[in-house]
Amino acid sequence: MPRKNSFPRWYFSLRSPYSWLAYRDLVDRHPEVAAAVEWRPFWEPDARSERMLADAGGSFPYVAMSRAKSLYILQDVRRLTRERGLEPTWPVDRDPVWEVPHLAYFVALDEGLGREFVDRAYRARWQEGRDICDRATMAELAAELGLPPDRVSNAVDDEELRRRGTAALLDIDEDGVFGVPFFVDRFNKFWGVDRLPAFVRSVAGTAAAPVPVAAAEPDPGLGGDQGHAGGCG
Repeated sequence: MPRKNSFPRWYFSLRSPYSWLAYRDLVDRHPEVAAAVEWRPFWEPDARSERMLADAGGSFPYVAMSRAKSLYILQDVRRLTRERGLEPTWPVDRDPVWEVPHLAYFVALDEGLGREFVDRAYRARWQEGRDICDRATMAELAAELGLPPDRVSNAVDDEELRRRGTAALLDIDEDGVFGVPFFVDRFNKFWGVDRLPAFVRSVAGTAAAPVPVAAAEPDPGLGGDQGHAGGCG
């Protein structure tokens, strides 16, 4: 039986370098697909969001990252950015609250500038090394885009946006998303920047018939993020 939402969608995180690279590949190489699919934010919830998510019957698939994996990601991202002609500036995260930029995305979305906000936030974080969890940074980006700076920078304090955030986290749970970038087309799921071409073929109708979820699920004993080189949580 198909999922109640059969519309193709991709989950992005403003935190993740792999999600940034998938974003660049999606909009640069497959703009028609970027325009046709749903864009859904993914972020690690703070304590309040976790409580709201649990009260709504959901959970978040967090897996702590080892030092060895962190060092590998640094090396891998340098390699992948060189291949794309990009020059990253690695940001430093100090007690980040990821609701700050991701709930701000909903404000931009309501103003018809969701994708412009994603583009500017990715550039700020990954090419300028800025702290996008800093409210002052959010206010500056909002002003550049013609968005209301106060509403964007203080989105984390807005009760309605908090509820929308909980709904977004429930979508993550329902779709079985365990890392980003993550793409869903009907029963087919794709994890990692290197899976983007397969997702594009699936959306274009040139892939094989969709595989039922039950037949495609990994061994649940393995837990969440298994360390795929092209995706991270």
